[in-house]
Amino acid sequence: MAKPLLDMSAARVFFDGIFTDPRVAHPECVAIHRDGSIWCGTETGDLLRVAADGGSVTRIGSTEGFLLGIAFDSAGNCFVCDLKHAAVFRWDAGSNRMERFAASGIRVPNYPVVDEKNGWLYVSDSVGEDNRSGVFRYDLKTGEGGLWCRDPMSFANGMAMAPDGAGLYVVESDAPCISYVPILEDGAAGAKQVVIEDVRNVPDGLAFAPDGSLFISCYEPSRIYRWRKDRGLETLIEDPTATTIAHPTNIAFKGNKLYTANLGRWHVTEIDLSPLGSS
Repeated sequence: MAKPLLDMSAARVFFDGIFTDPRVAHPECVAIHRDGSIWCGTETGDLLRVAADGGSVTRIGSTEGFLLGIAFDSAGNCFVCDLKHAAVFRWDAGSNRMERFAASGIRVPNYPVVDEKNGWLYVSDSVGEDNRSGVFRYDLKTGEGGLWCRDPMSFANGMAMAPDGAGLYVVESDAPCISYVPILEDGAAGAKQVVIEDVRNVPDGLAFAPDGSLFISCYEPSRIYRWRKDRGLETLIEDPTATTIAHPTNIAFKGNKLYTANLGRWHVTEIDLSPLGSS
């Protein structure tokens, strides 16, 4: 394997929540709020807000379950996948209440993608109907919906909307690969296409950078890739000790910083991407 583009000096523990109250208990998910704060979810069902400067943590709400992926809409509402309850919850920014939003047919809701332009919430299901893994779709207003992409997947996990909005990129953790599902003109799912193969060993999260490159976090080993169509798959950074970057699951961009949730520990990591320059 080629040398990583960044060495570990580019990564630091942004917020250490091992002894805080609330505790950052093995965070699976991370997302950036419009106010610049960093939000994450825990194995105890807490939705947490870490201040933009990393100086404090606040419990925003709880499902009392196990939080997987989270995503914001433009109003600041937060959609939350919960493993224990096999449902998607929504934290309402107006009322500050956490309420069950959607559950129809889904068994392991893993990661949500908000599509406000077309009024849908896409949710990967790691083990869905008939023991198949796939992608569900729910109405953003009513929470009604069901299985959208019926092509079989090998443990659908993290997702990202294509920059042009024409389809979804989906991690298949057990393949391991990244697939693309076109969104057809009538809103139906097109045929799944494998676009990135051999993403070793267990890819988990996805996020597009402002320049259109796709970043892929791996639960095992503790590694993050960058993929570009013209250059293929490159290792961005890897922590062989799994301490600063510790089994990263979801990832999110804020300017030239990349934030990772670390299911293996109790903190959120910040990675400085500025050394990459325009490469």
